[in-house]
Amino acid sequence: MDDEITVGVRVPHELFHDAAALRDFVADAEEAGIDRLFVGDHVTFKGGQGFDGLLHATALAALSTRVTVQTAVYLLPLRHPVPVARQVASLAGLAPGRVVFGVGVGGEDPAEYRACGVDPATRGRRMDEAIPLVRALLGGAEVSASGEFFTLDDVSVRPAPEVAVPIMVGGRSDAALRRTAEHGDGWLGLWTTPERYAASCARIAELASARGRQVKRWGHGMHVWCGFGDSPGEARPGLATMMERLYRTPFEKFERYSPYGTPEDVAAALLPYVRAGCRSFNLITGDAGAQATIEGAVAVRTLLRKAPSDS
Repeated sequence: MDDEITVGVRVPHELFHDAAALRDFVADAEEAGIDRLFVGDHVTFKGGQGFDGLLHATALAALSTRVTVQTAVYLLPLRHPVPVARQVASLAGLAPGRVVFGVGVGGEDPAEYRACGVDPATRGRRMDEAIPLVRALLGGAEVSASGEFFTLDDVSVRPAPEVAVPIMVGGRSDAALRRTAEHGDGWLGLWTTPERYAASCARIAELASARGRQVKRWGHGMHVWCGFGDSPGEARPGLATMMERLYRTPFEKFERYSPYGTPEDVAAALLPYVRAGCRSFNLITGDAGAQATIEGAVAVRTLLRKAPSDS
């Protein structure tokens, strides 16, 4: 069903250091019917933390047969769009029709941009320039461009993916909504209220229409940090520790947007987003463990699908 609620899970980072455990996780996720496996992306974040989104996505594509593989999100402004388009095209060849390329500007750690030789103040403009270039290259076009950051002279990336790769744009800013309207197939919301989620989706449709873009079906969704446990009290510490370690920011800043507890607790917190029109959720779980992550995500999806969306 086109309107059916789907749920994806972020693969725990530690599994990418254990090939056998990663293989087992992917197999278990597919057997459980998880809709998406997704990965993040950082080069050197908040003291050197990082994980290459496209390399991790490639490992997932090679190990899976059914599940969608998504970057959520890949820091496109840190890279040149031509090699990125080649990487995405190669990834799509491993998993035709199963790859979703989610991109974002990041910026929570300006030092990450400086370490890559990129002025953090230019990340938005780089994104504006890079997204349409990547889309055109993935479409098999021969691209020429002369922009502020990138110059291309009859460049192509072939063979193009057999099935078009959707491009999702993450972010909470007005600029992210505009980029989605101009060049994206969907928007990934993060740390936002149900009301703002609905308003943002409406704004994207309005902006796209004003630009003459007709998108038959948007792929909007929510990116949600959450924690699973036998109770909220049990689930909170692991989630808080993980988020504070990554972002170097007190958990209280994120807590209202980051549900924790039993699957029933998490589903209850997400139901208002369903009522606001969201049908796609990406769950980033705390330290519940691989099996609990899969079981919790499946349980949340079941509960959301059974719940009345208009009550």
